[in-house]
Amino acid sequence: MSTQNISNSIPLSHAPDGTGYKLMELPPELLELLESQDPPTLTLHPSPTAALLKTPSATYSLRQKNTSNALILLTPTASPASGRADEGPPAARLSTIATVHETIEIVPEDGAAAAPAPKARGKWHEKFGRGR
Repeated sequence: MSTQNISNSIPLSHAPDGTGYKLMELPPELLELLESQDPPTLTLHPSPTAALLKTPSATYSLRQKNTSNALILLTPTASPASGRADEGPPAARLSTIATVHETIEIVPEDGAAAAPAPKARGKWHEKFGRGR
């Protein structure tokens, strides 16, 4: 059995900030366009199958991807000072502000209309979870 030295650990607390977070992975060409000297205005448009993100030169479809592996967003915080001068500076802490279970996938579109999302084959929830 191993022992752990917890005196060097950073305390973790749960402090949700009430903001809903969605993470998006940008394709390299879209990231380059947004980081340029003169970034264009992006617009969102609805379609029957997916939201469309339009730039002056390209159209992308946005699709939600769910994952069983949650991503936890953390922020550094300091423990409250007790007011005593001999205790030194406040201790470092981490607070979880959100847990993200979905990401937004951005896919370049070939045509004017969004193509339907590819269907997963052979997954349990596709076979048995329809009636849930």
